[in-house]
Amino acid sequence: MQRTQHLYLTVLAGLGWFALIGQLYLILAARTVSIPETLIRYFSFFTIQTNILVALCCTVLVWLPAGKWGRFFSRASVQAALTVYIGIVGLVYNTILRFLWAPQGLQRGVDELLHLVIPVLFILYWLLYAPKKDLAWKQLPSWLIYPAAYMLYTIVHGAITNYYPYPFVDVAVLGYPVAMRNAAGVVLLFLAASAGVIALGRALAKRSAAAQEKVSL
Repeated sequence: MQRTQHLYLTVLAGLGWFALIGQLYLILAARTVSIPETLIRYFSFFTIQTNILVALCCTVLVWLPAGKWGRFFSRASVQAALTVYIGIVGLVYNTILRFLWAPQGLQRGVDELLHLVIPVLFILYWLLYAPKKDLAWKQLPSWLIYPAAYMLYTIVHGAITNYYPYPFVDVAVLGYPVAMRNAAGVVLLFLAASAGVIALGRALAKRSAAAQEKVSL
């Protein structure tokens, strides 16, 4: 691993864990339900789950690159899928959810890290450092399992607890037809983004291979 790549991942991991711990502290400090229920709600946000995956990926690549999890997170398909997930986190928040509230102080800083800084930094990491030559179209369906399962969990959990982490799937306000349609729309967004990342990754891999071949000649 290049020294700059190692430093980049170290900084990104540090920012990720700081933001996640900060958000956990804030949600516990402002809780209106029991601690167990507050923790369930914390981990019910796609933003939190995905930032945990990104922080874990960066941490493992820095400290345990040769281990089982290091080999897993080193895969081109895994890093590209994480790029899609965290990219959607940033896209949905900054185009839809950002304007629904105005956080201040530490909450604002944590919010910007989770929804803007870390998504942008991880996308840049993928563009600059992540392997891409093994990306294949057959990998696309497996990338949709996580967001589809998340949407299903959100609907089922909301039906049991009447708590929905995002307004566009709030069945209590929108009703099932609209909420399910919105959930399906989000999954389709993941499908489109995944296809775009695979296409871009394959094009960049071919470009890199051609440049290396030219140099070797």
